[in-house]
Amino acid sequence: MKQSNTIKLSSVLRFIPAAVWMAVIYSLSSQTGDEVSTLLPFFQRFFPAMTSFDWGHYVSYFILAAALDFGLGRKADKLGWKIGIVLICGLYGVTDEYHQSFVGGRMTDWHDIRNDMIGSAVWTAFIAIPPLRRKWRKLG
Repeated sequence: MKQSNTIKLSSVLRFIPAAVWMAVIYSLSSQTGDEVSTLLPFFQRFFPAMTSFDWGHYVSYFILAAALDFGLGRKADKLGWKIGIVLICGLYGVTDEYHQSFVGGRMTDWHDIRNDMIGSAVWTAFIAIPPLRRKWRKLG
């Protein structure tokens, strides 16, 4: 019986990275338009071609999909769970855009949700490549 509880706890703990990353996304969405505008020049020093934060949605949800994939473990190898990861990311993107509608200087943009889902879909396609999947499984 003890081993069963340990396995359940271990399964829950695997989702900590996803929960932390969701908190990071929420925190970034809580910044006002003026605060976000002051961050752009900082990132442009490292990425001179960056003209907006649209790419941030791809990257943020690529990472969220990776964290959810890690949480699911071997279950994420199945197509249904891969689709589920993209849908969960899309749903979180919807809540993120709704949250932004209450933040000064920010607005809801449905293109952001599209970008969120593209980022998560790219992760699921990328990690489905067998050699990459094997290396990913060795990490977790």
